[in-house]
Amino acid sequence: MSTPSELLADIERVGRDHGRGGYSRHVFEAPEHELREWFVEQAARRGLEVVPDGNGNLWAWWSGPGVSGPGEGAVATGSHLDSVPGGGEFDGPLGVVSALSAVDRLRAEGFRPGRPLALVVFAEEEGGRFGLPCLGSRLAAGTVAPERVLGLRDDSGTTLAEAMRAAGKNPDHTGPDESNLARVSRFLELHVEQGRGLVHRQRPVGVASTMLAHGRWRFRFTGQGNHAGATPLGDRRDPMLPASLLVAEARRVAANHDDARATVGRIQPLPSGTNVIAASVDVWLDARAHTDADTRGMVDELHRRAGVLAAEEGCSVRLSEESYSDTVSFDGSLRDELTTMLDAPELPTGAGHDAGVLAARMPTGMLFVRNPTGVSHAPEEHAEPADCDAGAEALATVLRRWSR
Repeated sequence: MSTPSELLADIERVGRDHGRGGYSRHVFEAPEHELREWFVEQAARRGLEVVPDGNGNLWAWWSGPGVSGPGEGAVATGSHLDSVPGGGEFDGPLGVVSALSAVDRLRAEGFRPGRPLALVVFAEEEGGRFGLPCLGSRLAAGTVAPERVLGLRDDSGTTLAEAMRAAGKNPDHTGPDESNLARVSRFLELHVEQGRGLVHRQRPVGVASTMLAHGRWRFRFTGQGNHAGATPLGDRRDPMLPASLLVAEARRVAANHDDARATVGRIQPLPSGTNVIAASVDVWLDARAHTDADTRGMVDELHRRAGVLAAEEGCSVRLSEESYSDTVSFDGSLRDELTTMLDAPELPTGAGHDAGVLAARMPTGMLFVRNPTGVSHAPEEHAEPADCDAGAEALATVLRRWSR
């Protein structure tokens, strides 16, 4: 029987980012491809049948007695293997290895599911390569159109369609995945906590209650590219000025909304030369709040402020929405069942997850494993081996009951 920590040790060398620190494992790139192959091998060792879908997601099926393949009323669990640039070790992979460990625990006691059970690895949950988070689950659930996303480009200019072809996948097969989702009755995702709620509660495992409304927006400030030495300050239309001021404005605006968050984590000037006044600057905003109105209200306020800042420098600004997810309240009856079954506390999350996307299609829930640092999307992200074991045991407890 493998523990989550042992399985994480198997893959700890894959995708290490020696420049940023942590891990960079982006969809359809070599490190993430190696992790996919590892998962397929691990599933095969456990007698699971791996069936890739057309969206880059992997489904590993453990069928019940007398069932030759996936069937109605199936139960699914899983997470993702990709990361943000320079991300932590646990975000995503902990849910995958805990699912494998839970299967080991159930097999060790001689359990056989009475209904099909699936372990799922979703593609591009972080949006680290093509910018759209939960890409695989959104495509499968039909909440985003293939024609919108197949043309998305990474930093090198490669489109999603081109990346899929290079990985041996046919982009013509992307889209709603009724063959799998219509068969699943419940989905449960285990994830490292991205905060310190469980630290404060002194508990190793918790149950998600709600997920903040959140999205990503791009502000493009356009001015006049020019020579850094030959252009007097008074003659400049420098888009970097309003772009940089917007970063501070985002913090100010978020502070005026109840428990809201606004973050600029990426700025890209064009042409990006040290002795060049930029011609344009892209600023990516991540905004989150408890309600749709608060989240969009922050973005609207920042859009108005960006227009003023741009005009003061003789520049223009254009805003585009790249992704959005409304507030998610996880299924109440399922949530109550989990808290009672596991004697675990409830806590909200400010992060987005595949379970939140699938909540529109089926009852979904989430388990969190304590993170003593409270840090996520960074190398300091952590979970103790004993807490990881507690999470896998909790997951096995739930799967045992749900798949009887």
